[in-house]
Amino acid sequence: MELSEIRTKIDAVDDQLLELFLERMALSEEVAAYKNEHHLPILNKAREREILAKVAQRAGDKERYAYHLYSTLFELARSRQAELISAPAKVARRVEAALAAGGEIFPQTGMVACQGVEGANSQVACDRLFPRGNIVYVKSFGAVVSAVESGLCKFGVLPIENSSNGSVRAVYQLLQEHDLSVVRSARLCIRHELLALPGTRLEDITEIWSHEQAIGQCSRFLNGLKDVKVIPCANTAAAAKMVAERGDPHAAAISSHPCAALYGLERIDGDIQDSDNNYTRFICVTKEPVIYAGANKISLIIALDNKPGALYEVLSKLAALDIDMTKLESCPVAGSDFEFIFFLELEASVKDPSVLAMLEELERSCAQFQFLGGYAEV
Repeated sequence: MELSEIRTKIDAVDDQLLELFLERMALSEEVAAYKNEHHLPILNKAREREILAKVAQRAGDKERYAYHLYSTLFELARSRQAELISAPAKVARRVEAALAAGGEIFPQTGMVACQGVEGANSQVACDRLFPRGNIVYVKSFGAVVSAVESGLCKFGVLPIENSSNGSVRAVYQLLQEHDLSVVRSARLCIRHELLALPGTRLEDITEIWSHEQAIGQCSRFLNGLKDVKVIPCANTAAAAKMVAERGDPHAAAISSHPCAALYGLERIDGDIQDSDNNYTRFICVTKEPVIYAGANKISLIIALDNKPGALYEVLSKLAALDIDMTKLESCPVAGSDFEFIFFLELEASVKDPSVLAMLEELERSCAQFQFLGGYAEV
């Protein structure tokens, strides 16, 4: 048989498949109406398992492909039912309140909590997010959260991840433990320099101070040094300030170029980060949920039942709606045996009814569900 003839037959089968698919989705809508009237859950795992067993038995050596086809059909049907069933979960109320509290323009000013001192990368992120902001410097990430929760500051800015050294787990831990809303994010290109007192040579240095993230981002440079002690501290700007104040000609700091002028130091070596494509993302958090115009990113924390296919079920919900997932990271749950939570970031808008329905379904089906916010990145 010629290829053109085979394709003609495939086209005919596809036409039938489409008609049957549309008929099946229409029947799913009838099921949604019945479930809504009788207050039944969307997911009926026992029935799905029964159908999949029949499919696997009848499909022969195509069992694997048939299984995935029907699993996808179930997910599409559940997504459609979630759009139609009027059983709003907590996330729907949170999103509704956040949209009502937001505005068309993200604020350009306000009291902003920032970890570190003048010259810190967090301060640069604050200036990017709030050109006329009033920055309040605090000593730790936890203090940023406390300043926001207490009402001392309306906003807080925190580093969330670096392209070379990964996530800032301490910040994710704070997001788990505190009910904060992510309202904006900023991505900064980070360049690290080795700074010391004027006249200091590289061979004179016996100790280097910096934040642990910066130390990780400059690991290749540091591994090439001999007999040099590397010491973590609060942040890169604090490291530069301390080296300047101590006046020790054998001490240096991994910091930024602006900190050299700010604290009277000289650059011993520049661009010492492992990658030229070195970016850090910062998030802006508030006490109350707020979603401003243009929000096209969503952040979530979820925990799943410890069973095969649990993560696949979540990913299939996203695939069914053609949602791009830009981050998926697992983290062990403290005090548990090999249980994990997942950090997710999605390219999607909560104003899309299908997306909101998907979030509601996730809240119902996940062992733990935390909506961190809908926001835009600058």
